[in-house]
Amino acid sequence: VQLQASGGGLVQAGGSLTLSCAASGYTSSTYMGWYRQAPGKQRELVARISSGGTTSYSDSVKGRSTISRDNAKNTMSLQINALKPEDTAVYYCKIWRTMTPTYEFWGQGTLVTVSS
Repeated sequence: VQLQASGGGLVQAGGSLTLSCAASGYTSSTYMGWYRQAPGKQRELVARISSGGTTSYSDSVKGRSTISRDNAKNTMSLQINALKPEDTAVYYCKIWRTMTPTYEFWGQGTLVTVSS
């Protein structure tokens, strides 16, 4: 499975941004999610969505983010509203499967910078 992330950039605080991730390969019964890593911090899970559409969000983005997925197109998106400077990070998409055959793959990072 290969992942291609896009959508990062420079955004002013209070603005919105949509990150997209396109997957190729076998993606049945998988989770897809977005992680982020700010300078000097550990990578953290921001949001995830199952192939059935069940979503979960970190407290840091809950209430101002929406993750969605199109299984037919093998794509996933994350919209974050009301961006804050602390949202600045490199965002990574990930796909993983917990059923046999298990796997996990990462996309390349995309930088999001939120200016105050």
